[in-house]
Amino acid sequence: MLQKSLTALNKRMQHIASEMERTHIAEYVDLLNRPISLIWRNLLSGVARGVGIAIGFTFFAATILYVLQILGALNLPIIGDYIADIVRIVQIQLEGKGY
Repeated sequence: MLQKSLTALNKRMQHIASEMERTHIAEYVDLLNRPISLIWRNLLSGVARGVGIAIGFTFFAATILYVLQILGALNLPIIGDYIADIVRIVQIQLEGKGY
């Protein structure tokens, strides 16, 4: 009976050890013990995230402006005037001039 319990406990401990190794808990603890490295990694990831957002927004805004220019060229009665005004304002802002 005792041997069976010890075998089951040993099997369970090996399973827990393999799961901890699979989750890389040792590397995480090592990273927490080196705060400069943690700060550096977080800084780099923040900069990368900010650059990605800026590039993504640029492509999104360019696409929207392109679609608005196409809609403005269609000369839709009421919507065309608003779209033309929006495109004109954006182009003035992109050129760096005031209203």
